[in-house]
Amino acid sequence: MRVEQRLQELGIQLPEPVQPVATYVRYVQTGNLLLISGTGPGPNAPRGKVDADVSVEQAYQVAREVGISILATAKQALGDLDRVKRVVKVLGMVNSSPNFGGQPRVINGCSDLFVEVFGDAGRHTRSAVGMGALPDQIAVEIECMMEVE
Repeated sequence: MRVEQRLQELGIQLPEPVQPVATYVRYVQTGNLLLISGTGPGPNAPRGKVDADVSVEQAYQVAREVGISILATAKQALGDLDRVKRVVKVLGMVNSSPNFGGQPRVINGCSDLFVEVFGDAGRHTRSAVGMGALPDQIAVEIECMMEVE
């Protein structure tokens, strides 16, 4: 219950896990790795291109919201977030204006969350890349790999 307590301390309540909207599964566990599919924000998040329609600050908050949704999926997959030994890899995709180069600042919303929740075990490898478009004009999509017990 260590991670659950930390979430409570941070005032974070996990939402219902996102359900697939196409032909894929939300997560796969293979051996001691949990892979979580690309996850976007909820329906009330700002949409559009970061740096044109959505500010970097708004997009950071969207990335944090997506990180919380990823935690909800991990809890569904594992039953207990204390089974997460470490966050291994994050791939953050940002719906970007052509000349925007601040994708790392946006994806820090998720990365910072994982460090707040898991401590040093939340520090991970990462790619933060710009995309010409994302489904339904969402601003951010993130996938994640975790080492689990």
